[in-house]
Amino acid sequence: MISLLGTSTIEAQQAASLPKVGPERGSLVIVGGAMRSAEIYERFIDLAGGPDAHIVLVPTAGGAEEYDEFYQGMNAWRDHGARNLTLLHTTDPAEADTDAFVEPLKRAAGVFFFGGRQWRLVDAYGGTKAEQAFQEVLDRGGVIGGSSAGASIQGSFLVRGDTRTNTIMMGDHQRGFGYLRDVGIDQHVLMRNRQFDLIEVIETHPELLGIGIDEDTALVVQGDQAQVIGKSFVLVYDNQVTTGENGKFYFLAPGDRLNLATRESTRPSMIQSPIQGVQKKRWGSGS
Repeated sequence: MISLLGTSTIEAQQAASLPKVGPERGSLVIVGGAMRSAEIYERFIDLAGGPDAHIVLVPTAGGAEEYDEFYQGMNAWRDHGARNLTLLHTTDPAEADTDAFVEPLKRAAGVFFFGGRQWRLVDAYGGTKAEQAFQEVLDRGGVIGGSSAGASIQGSFLVRGDTRTNTIMMGDHQRGFGYLRDVGIDQHVLMRNRQFDLIEVIETHPELLGIGIDEDTALVVQGDQAQVIGKSFVLVYDNQVTTGENGKFYFLAPGDRLNLATRESTRPSMIQSPIQGVQKKRWGSGS
C-alpha cells in the first residue's frame, strides 16, 4: 500500500508539472504573417538543430494543386541558411493518410506551414497519418512553426476557418491542430486593423485565450512559456483581464513573455516586471 501511494503521488506531481496549454515537448514558432525577420528564421532553424536539420515545408494553405522545388517560399529558407529542406503537399486526405506520404515527416526535426487559408490544412491533413506525424515531430523535441494561416492552425480553436471568406471569425471549420490547447490565434492583426476581431470569439468561448500576432512577429513557445520576437506586437485577449476602464486586450512587445498556463505576462528589465495597466477584472464587470 505504501508503495502504491508513493507511486500515485509521484504520478500526480509529474502530471501537475506538465504543460497545461503548450506542448509537452518541442517548440512552436507562431508567426503573424509577412515573415521577413532574420531573427525569426534563425530562431526556427536553431530550434530544429541548425542549418543541416531536416525541415519539412508545407505550402498547402496556399491553395495551388501542385508545388515544386522552385516554389518561392523555399528560397527564403535557403537564403537564411537552411540546407536540408523537403516540400510536402497534397490536397487529398487519402494520400495524406499513407505511409509513403508521411515518410519525410518521420525524419523531420522541424515543420513549417506557409500562409493562405487555414481550413485547407484541415481538409488535407485533419485526422490523417500526416496530422499524427506533425504531432510526433513535437513529441521528439522538434519544432513546428507557421505564418499567417500556418499560425492560426496551431491553436485548438480555428479562427477565420470559414471556407466562404476569411472575415468570418467562427466559421464552418473550428478545429485547429491544437498545439496550443484552449487557444485561438489570429494574424496580421495590426497591419490589417483586425485588433478588435478576436473579442467576439472570446465572448462566445470565454474559456479560450485569444492571441493576435502582427506581421513579421512571432510567439516562440516552449511548454507553457512564450516569448515575443520580431518587429511588432502580440495582442492578448483574456476575459479575466482588462486594461484601463474596460479594454479587452493588451500588447506584448518583442522580448515580453507570457505564461500560457497562468496567463501572466512580464516585461524584461533588471527584474521581470508585470505589464503596466493590465488588471485582473472579468470583461463587462464593474470596478
